[in-house]
Amino acid sequence: MSPTDSPASTTPPAPASSLSAARRARELAETSDGPIADVLVVGLGATGAGAALDAAARGLTVVAIDAHDLAFGTSRWSSKLIHGGLRYLASGQFDVAHESAVERGVLMERTAPHLVRAQPFVLPLTPLVSRGQAALSWAGFRAGDALRLTARTGRATLPAPRRLASVETRHLAPALRTTGLRGGLLSWDGRVTDDARLVTAVARTAAAHGARILTRVRALHLTASGARIRDELTGEEGTIRARTVINASGVWAGGLVDGIRVRPSRGTHLVLRSEYLGPMPAGLHIPIPGETNRFVLVLPQGDGRVYVGLTDEPVDGEIPDVPTVPETDIGFLLDVLSSALDVPVHRDDVVGAFAGLRPLLDTSAGGSGVGTRTADVSRRHAVLTSPDGVITVIGGKLTTYRRMAEDAVDAAVKAHGLAAGPSRTTSVPLVGAAPQHRLGALRAPGRLIQRYGTEAPAVHALGEHDSRLREPVLPGHPVTRAELLWAVRHEGALDESDLLDRRTRIGLVPDDRDVAQDAARDVLHEALAERS
Repeated sequence: MSPTDSPASTTPPAPASSLSAARRARELAETSDGPIADVLVVGLGATGAGAALDAAARGLTVVAIDAHDLAFGTSRWSSKLIHGGLRYLASGQFDVAHESAVERGVLMERTAPHLVRAQPFVLPLTPLVSRGQAALSWAGFRAGDALRLTARTGRATLPAPRRLASVETRHLAPALRTTGLRGGLLSWDGRVTDDARLVTAVARTAAAHGARILTRVRALHLTASGARIRDELTGEEGTIRARTVINASGVWAGGLVDGIRVRPSRGTHLVLRSEYLGPMPAGLHIPIPGETNRFVLVLPQGDGRVYVGLTDEPVDGEIPDVPTVPETDIGFLLDVLSSALDVPVHRDDVVGAFAGLRPLLDTSAGGSGVGTRTADVSRRHAVLTSPDGVITVIGGKLTTYRRMAEDAVDAAVKAHGLAAGPSRTTSVPLVGAAPQHRLGALRAPGRLIQRYGTEAPAVHALGEHDSRLREPVLPGHPVTRAELLWAVRHEGALDESDLLDRRTRIGLVPDDRDVAQDAARDVLHEALAERS
């Protein structure tokens, strides 16, 4: 066999967007105690990954680090919605509402149409919803559609709201109680297939533009000229030097930079099996009693699961890596959910629960926040510069991550005189993105296209070449071993938790996670054997 016919030479090279253990080790070795980068980003949630992409797309040299994994913190605990800002209209935050609608349109039509699609929602008009509340909600949905128009998002992307007769309402949500049902209101918003997958796509796109994406690297101490860091896999310490530093560590931002006051707010979701609620062509908005503009959301996932959320409760004390879910949150969500259903959902029906901490900026006098509900705290983001020059971006929400990242990099460029032009990320497609007509023509299962976009055929081909990789990771769940292998080879997954808790969301149900552990362990072992 000639050298050109060897297996190694016929294996196609990994694309520039691929993240792997080998790439991490190589780039960390080159970065630690190495040349000065233009930008160091600390935190690889949506905003941090977005800042890495924004800076790299401007031609700056970028290093981005996280003590854990991509989307380890708040960015994986969202409602998986890309909101258009309706709630902010109701509270008079017109600038936040418009910004949200614009960013929703960018994701749905330009940068991530494979990951973000239109999601229908039904607000059932039960006896608990007065005619006045119904009229107010309808006016809100109409205003939200006007907001879509001002954001220049096409009607083909987001259909118009409309009123539903009772029979239509029951067709879209068969689990609803029929007694006293007056019909419903149908509205549309953006939905991301998976928030953690969105972050992974942003980080990989940044890597394709030259950014060094380094997970399991903890910032021990930050200054305006870099950070003292520790490799959490080996314990080795070093220094990353940079011309500017962006602190995008979310609820942990105050632990790295003095003077940053964060008011964490806990948002809890329940996980139910789909069979408890039956077929659900649409999600649900269930009004919370006593509230004029708050709902419990019922969100079918298409993988045999339904999410129900969410709460908005202040959190005091030390901030945990992974928030726990109190029974009071579970009881609250079950009560509101059951108020609209024919058959109530019980505590034993809850197969999983998760909570995220929103990194809300504390702007109250003295930072106490006393007397203000976190539900009433503005979702505006802020870009703050510390006395020694560290840029911190805080607040906001998943929908506006790109704009937050742009503002942070703008501040860094201006403050430190970096040679860079304006942001380009409104027109930079994320890994896997393509227009809908191209996505529809791909030869791969639809579920894979919604998760991987143009990479879906490559993921599917892994199973075509090895029948073992076509096997589901656990019975009744669609994720296959091929997807786990793809995550190790191309998405930076380093261990079982990365695979089960973030690259896939199997871990949201503890029983499912236990069953899938062996498959994840086997795939990691095989991938390690490939590298040796």
